[in-house]
Formats: sequence, structure tokens, C-alpha cells
Amino acid sequence: MRSADVFTIKEQEISSIELMETASAAFVKEFVREITDENTPIAVLCGKGNNGGDGLAIARILNDKGYNLVSVYLIDFSAQETEEYKVNLNRLKDQWFPLTTVKSVADLKNLKSGVIIDAVLGAGLNKKLSGLYLELAQFVNGLNLHVIAVDVPTGFPAEGKLDKDNVYIKAELVICFQRPKINFFFPESAAALNRFIVTPIGLSEEFIERFDSPYKLSDAGDISDLIKPRKPFTHKGTYGHALIVAGQRETMGAAILAARACLYSGAGLTTLSIPESGLTALNATLPEVMYKDRTALSQSGGGFENFSAIAVGPGLGTGAESLDILTSLLKLKLPLIIDADALNLLGEYEELFKQVPEGSVLTPHIKEFDHLFGVHDSWWDRLQTARAQAVQRKCVIVLKNQYTFIIDQYGGVKINPTGNPAMAQGGMGDVLTGIIASLSAQGYPADQAASAACYLHGLSGDKLAVSKIAVTASAVAGYIPEVLKELIK
Repeated sequence: MRSADVFTIKEQEISSIELMETASAAFVKEFVREITDENTPIAVLCGKGNNGGDGLAIARILNDKGYNLVSVYLIDFSAQETEEYKVNLNRLKDQWFPLTTVKSVADLKNLKSGVIIDAVLGAGLNKKLSGLYLELAQFVNGLNLHVIAVDVPTGFPAEGKLDKDNVYIKAELVICFQRPKINFFFPESAAALNRFIVTPIGLSEEFIERFDSPYKLSDAGDISDLIKPRKPFTHKGTYGHALIVAGQRETMGAAILAARACLYSGAGLTTLSIPESGLTALNATLPEVMYKDRTALSQSGGGFENFSAIAVGPGLGTGAESLDILTSLLKLKLPLIIDADALNLLGEYEELFKQVPEGSVLTPHIKEFDHLFGVHDSWWDRLQTARAQAVQRKCVIVLKNQYTFIIDQYGGVKINPTGNPAMAQGGMGDVLTGIIASLSAQGYPADQAASAACYLHGLSGDKLAVSKIAVTASAVAGYIPEVLKELIK
């Protein structure tokens, strides 16, 4: 983003102070949607860097818009100050704006109500808070007021490992500029923010899009470009044949959820291999789905050439029979979509893990991931391991999270922004596996199938969550055809 700042200033022949003014106005545009009452007391905490310069400009613009209870606190914990900060401070002084210099938290004793705008330290910070800054963060957090941060919460690093012991000013909302920070997508970010909004500030999109980075953020346009409309004179054979190997007597629901998602995601044919005891449930709930006997899985020449994608794992169990099934599938040397209990088996048997064919898709949640690759103490480290392992094994890793990371065979990362806490229910992973299997069967490359499936899965949950506090995995699977239709150009 610093490079984008520099490029935009040079390309558009504007000054850094003009760009700061644009950014501050963009922040205010979002702020007034959040805080609509102009009589709300607003305290702007400004450090002496460019983040503080933003805060000073924001205070002035808010005042001009009729927010007449804005007060500014100058956090004077450092002798250094940027030129942009000085310019915006002089602009406030010219307006006889009330300013309070803060040498210690005792100078903030009047902060008791209203909203706090956190503009103390920005994205350039590369060390944990200490001394007076740490005291400030602890004091502000103890007030339990509504905090809105400028670009990043104070103390929060934009990228890199997030230490569990770090203290940040906790923001209800972050209004960040042009792009979200990578670290917003890690669960550890919950210690610093509840939610974020991204606002454009006029930086060069062309420059950002071509910037060399392994991290990409998927959006509706990306997925719309991938999804292929159905053409005249096509038939069930056009859209592939997916095999899903899943379920035990006690876990038939996982198998049926995966098959349901595969069916509703458009596979031409879906076959489910389950214990015979599950046939009644399958025929009653999904009459469109075919059945393959489990004994055929261990036989050579079992007709696997008829399948265009094979998924294994949901509800499979980890006993001897399940191990035999997975071993037999790996011997086919065909790319697999591997989930749940199949991943747990790979974690137990290293030699088996080495046999995973190139082009396969692994879909672990955090516990499954650490079982496969070792325990990690941060999501940043976990993501770096995933990148290295995807390259080494020439496979796609779908590291599941509220914001799921899809890591391709070259170490590139797509961050999926869809999904929400209403989806925190059992069976969601089974549904995702079914969608990936369906798209793979339809001919999408592994990385595209995985990224599109994650987006569709989350978007279906987002649509359902508009009117529901919790959504079921069955409902998410059933809504997939509608979100697919919306995304097709």
C-alpha cells in the first residue's frame, strides 16, 4: 500500500497531503453512516505520524459536517512528527479547534462517553505496544466505548505473526483504505477488531492489480468469470460424474450432505459410496443420487475411469475398513478431494500421506491441518506452512476458517471473503466437499474448483443469514443453485 501511495502521488501529480485529505474524507463518508447522530460526543486520538494526520483531518471534516461535539487529543508520547501531521495540526489551530495534549493517560480523564476515533498508530508499526502506548491501549479498552479505528487499530500489525499476548486498542469497527490488511482475515484479529469496512481513496487500481503478491482477495467478479453457463444441447454427460466415498452407519448424514451439495452444484451425475445400511436413507432423501457398493472400491478395474472427480472423507471413520478404502483410492493415482476422516488417516500414516496424487485438494480445518503438518501457534505460520506444503506436494490446500484460504500448487493464496458466524454448525465442511467435487467433475481445474466452491458456499450462507441467526448445512446446499444463477454472466 505504501508503494501504491507513492505511485499514485507521482502518476496523478498530487501531494501526499492532498491524498491524506482524500483518505480522511473517505473515512468520514463511512463514519457518518455508522454514527448518524450529529450530537454524539466524538474524541479523536491522534498520534504524531500520518495516522494521526488522518485523525486531525477527520476531526476538521466532521466538524464541518455539523458534528459539533468533536474533541481532539494529541498523543504526545514521541518527539517525532510527520510533515503531514504538522500541516493538519496547523489547519485545526487556524480554526481555533479545541485541542488537548496528552502526556499520560491521566490527561484522558474526561473521556467517559460517546465514540472514540483511534488515529494513534497506523499500519507501519512493527513491534508490540509498550510503555505509555500500552497504558493508553489498556485505558481505552477499559472505557468500553464505541471505538472506530483509522485504517488499523493501534498496535495491530498489518501483516506477519500475531502474538497472542499482544495488546491493541480494540475497535468495534475499522475503516481501512483501499484494501483490507492480510491480518484482518486471521482469527487472532478478534482481539483488535470486530469488523471492518474498506473504502477507496483513489489509489491506482491498475498498479495494485499488477503488484507482485502471493495474496489475492476473491470477489464476485472473479467467480463470475469462472462459472460457465449451461449451453443448448448439453446433457448430463456434459457436466461430469462425481463419486463421493463417505459415511458410516452412525454418520450417514455427512455422506448425504456432501452428495446433496454435489447434486445441487450441478454435477451431471453423482454417485455415493456408503455402507449398504444407508441405502434407505439415500433413496428417500436423494433419489437422483446413485449408489456404489463399498466392496467395489477395493477391486481393481472397479469402473473408476467413469468418474471425473472422486471425493473421500466425510463421516468415513478412521477404522481398519476406512483405512483400506483410502489406501485403495490412493492406488488409483487419480487426483482426489480429501476431507475430514480421510485427512485424519493421512495424519496418522505418513507413508500414506506421501501417496496423495498431484492435483488433489485437501480441505482441513485447523485441527486437521495441525494433525497433518504439526502444531502451529499462529495462523500466519499456519498459512506459510500451507504455502510450502502445497508447492512441495503439488496439491491445493483449502485451509478452512471464517475467511478460508485457498492455496494453489504454486504457493499462491486466494482469500475467500464470504461466509458468516450463522454458518457455525455441523455439516458445513461436508457441503463444501460436495461442491468442490461437483465443480471438479464439471471440468474446473483444482484451484478454480476450490476457490469457486468456497465462494459459493459462503455466499449461500450469507444470503440465508440475512433473515436467520443460524443456517443449516442442508439449507446452504439447497441454496447453491440460486447463487450460481446470480453469478453467471
